[in-house]
Amino acid sequence: MSSYLPWYLSYSLAAGLVAVLSGGALLYHYQCEIIYPANFPEGSRRLVAKPSQYGLPYEDLTLTTPDKVKIKAYLIKHPDDNVARKRPTIMYLHANAGNMGHRLSIADVFYKEFGCNVFMLSYRGYGLSEGSPSEKGLRLDAQTALDFIKAHPVISETKLIAYGQSIGGAVSIDIVARNEDKFSGLIIENTFLSLPKLIPHVLPMISKVVFLCHQVWNSEQMIQQITRLPVLFLSGRKDELVPPVHMQELHRILDTTGESVWREFPDGTHNDTCLKPGYFEAIKAFLEGIMISVVRKS
Repeated sequence: MSSYLPWYLSYSLAAGLVAVLSGGALLYHYQCEIIYPANFPEGSRRLVAKPSQYGLPYEDLTLTTPDKVKIKAYLIKHPDDNVARKRPTIMYLHANAGNMGHRLSIADVFYKEFGCNVFMLSYRGYGLSEGSPSEKGLRLDAQTALDFIKAHPVISETKLIAYGQSIGGAVSIDIVARNEDKFSGLIIENTFLSLPKLIPHVLPMISKVVFLCHQVWNSEQMIQQITRLPVLFLSGRKDELVPPVHMQELHRILDTTGESVWREFPDGTHNDTCLKPGYFEAIKAFLEGIMISVVRKS
């Protein structure tokens, strides 16, 4: 007996297959544009606010990566070198939209309220930096920034803490895991386990072709290579983009001899957790703990 499918079922299956294949093609060929929306908000590739607009002293830097891409960075350092040497330095790795200028209000808190030096950069393809963003490229950018910091005559002597939000958290975990001996701490906010594990939540219609994702950022794997540093987890419980369970799992699997600090914010969404009460108090306490431990060891 011959078998057949009703026309409407055949049509539905065909339409579903086309949707999956189209989604797969979209994911494979345009995922960097989807993952790294460097042009958002409008004007982000042309207009980058300067630290002087916040009354911050700074150097406007251009760094050249090993693959010859020129990236822009700000070094916000205490003018008195003796003061700068005694204060921690924050390596600020930003989220996937905008540029470093959009984060100056947070850098302002780090500098004025906490007394930190701050190094921040616009990844390749962001702000006024050259190139196009990719996982490999951002990894090179972060390493170039770290090499600059560690070659600097003043801030190379300071305690260095990586601070990353969203995908910047993934970049932070990666650079710290690869260079743990060069850091004194890590702070991550609303970060994911990996992009393939995030895609089914953000883009469920293409979850069946997630294997085509070549931008991975495997934070789940890399965080397990961090074995001695203190780490602060800042989690917005109403994060609508990265399910909070991702942060919970990163916290659970971290196995470090340093302190593992968990702070959650009940009303924090993906982009406004840093505005919630207690956010900067948690960071201040974490930084003070690092500096106190340094004094005890010296």
